[in-house]
Amino acid sequence: MFVAVNAIGVLPIFISLTGEMTAQERRRTIYTTVVTATLIAIIFLFLGKVILVLMGISVPDFKVAGGMLIFVISVNYLLPKESEQHVMYADVGSFPLGTPLITGPAVLTTLLVLSGSYGYAPTIVSLILNMLIVLLIFRLADLLTKIMGKAGMRAASKVAYILLASIAVNMIRKGIIEIIKL
Repeated sequence: MFVAVNAIGVLPIFISLTGEMTAQERRRTIYTTVVTATLIAIIFLFLGKVILVLMGISVPDFKVAGGMLIFVISVNYLLPKESEQHVMYADVGSFPLGTPLITGPAVLTTLLVLSGSYGYAPTIVSLILNMLIVLLIFRLADLLTKIMGKAGMRAASKVAYILLASIAVNMIRKGIIEIIKL
């Protein structure tokens, strides 16, 4: 679950998406991210198989769609219009951080596998422990932001958006390969 959540890998993206926020806005975004990611994961844990089967959606389809959304978001952040920038920062805790970056196809698939192998209780405990790790790692981001300064954060944010686009391409590629193998 820890690898699927990948809080350390998402940290640079979190920092870049919240770099212009006040400390209070960043804290609110952290909690929004963790609550959103946890709720979506728990709902999917209990309803995911049914939803996917009813809608005829495979996990690879889910990966491609998630990758496309993340790619569009990364391009919007790389080339923002000045008037839209603050609107985009308003909800990054829910999307793209809470989902699909923290709770995305990898976590959702892992939840289904773990619950099938170990049951719901250990899977939920594992999920909650990993969301607490996300909370801790993101809370430590303020320290890193202070160390880097505004110029360093701006530079890191551009790199993080390119990494976000790369993550999106990776998800799309893996999804397409899995679809072809079906």
